[in-house]
Amino acid sequence: MQILRCPAQLQLLEETLRKSLPTTLPVLGTVMTVARGNPASHEVLVDSWPHFGIVLTRLRPEEHRDPMDYYTNQLAVFYRDKGALQALLGGTEAVTRARAFQILGMQDGLDEAVQEVASARGQKVE
Repeated sequence: MQILRCPAQLQLLEETLRKSLPTTLPVLGTVMTVARGNPASHEVLVDSWPHFGIVLTRLRPEEHRDPMDYYTNQLAVFYRDKGALQALLGGTEAVTRARAFQILGMQDGLDEAVQEVASARGQKVE
């Protein structure tokens, strides 16, 4: 996963996400916040740039105070391909299983994809 920090990249991502509203709403707000100074210490990650398959927003890892606080450890996700989501959840360091977290998203199939990855790893999802 690649962290987007460049204002031009964030602006382009924002414009792209606006075209897919309301599905992109959970990540669009964070992208806009990061592009405008990032007072909340979030980061925006994509699987590739500029042709991304998934966008993930989260609090910067150094800002995590309590690894079991899933309200603080919120992730917002927008994906173009369910396989990209499953790859993100199953095999990257962007989503660590060392912390409790919750995933916010508005796409059909998000819950099923999370359940599939969790059950394949023998983990419990609430």
